Amino acid sequence: MLQLRPNCECCNKDLPPESTEARICSFECTFCSSCAENVLGGKCPNCGGELVHRPRRPANKLAKYPASTERLYKPAGCNNAA
Repeated sequence: MLQLRPNCECCNKDLPPESTEARICSFECTFCSSCAENVLGGKCPNCGGELVHRPRRPANKLAKYPASTERLYKPAGCNNAA
């Protein structure tokens, strides 16, 4: 099950579970659409994988299967990707 991480690893922007701006790779590294497209060129700086739209979990399932609250913020890794 996807963790639905709460923020962009590059700019620390909040990405709540219902966000349409979240992008992830196959390892669930999470970025906002702006960083994914404009800074990273659609490529994860951690694994080199493709960044795609993160699916949204239906609201009625979030109570039983909540999103992660663990924030990962690695601005240095994103600066190196530019």
